[in-house]
Amino acid sequence: MIRILLADDHPVVRAGLRAMLAATPDFEVAGAADTAAAAVRLARELTPDIVLMDLRFGGGSGSAVQTEGANPGDEIGTGVEATRAIRALPAPPAVLVLTNYDTDGDILGAVEAGASGYLLKDTPPEELIAAIRAAAAGETALAPVIAGRLLARMRRPQPALSARELEVLRLVAAGEPNVGIARKLHISDATVKSHLVHVFTKLDVTSRTAAVAAARDLGLLS
Repeated sequence: MIRILLADDHPVVRAGLRAMLAATPDFEVAGAADTAAAAVRLARELTPDIVLMDLRFGGGSGSAVQTEGANPGDEIGTGVEATRAIRALPAPPAVLVLTNYDTDGDILGAVEAGASGYLLKDTPPEELIAAIRAAAAGETALAPVIAGRLLARMRRPQPALSARELEVLRLVAAGEPNVGIARKLHISDATVKSHLVHVFTKLDVTSRTAAVAAARDLGLLS
């Protein structure tokens, strides 16, 4: 019997997955969570074999479905963060991402966090069932389109941003203006502008917003 924990903030998705998996004789839905933090708590408490993990969670109730949920103040808010925390548990379950998001940054972030597989929510039921069995057996389960994107990314030359350029870009992503970046990094406003010019050139973009988007798509920013 393969015990499965569902982690998704949409009740309809959880209900649909539960109904589909319940029809498979060797599957048991051990529990469900509507937040990333609750998924980590339940993975620890229920010791499932597989966690089906969404990547992005809305507000949620902060509680697990059918059992105790996350503590107030828990800081895990995304599927990638939850995957990393779950994979750090003693004898951790495999994590199989099931999401609508398929950017390079999302895929790489999940794989680097320890996900055993990555599927999109339009995956046919038979493929999802096969992927769950593969992940439970310790194998990698990637949707063909995801595998193709990973291979293409590996073959594509990646822009090399310096450590300082990445620091500047992270602060840009956090909404800091140039003056705030200069103050936090103890550099001049002119130096910040110089770093941004280099970042724009390397990423082949012309704006701060485009630089952040490009960096996320390339997996340079989480």
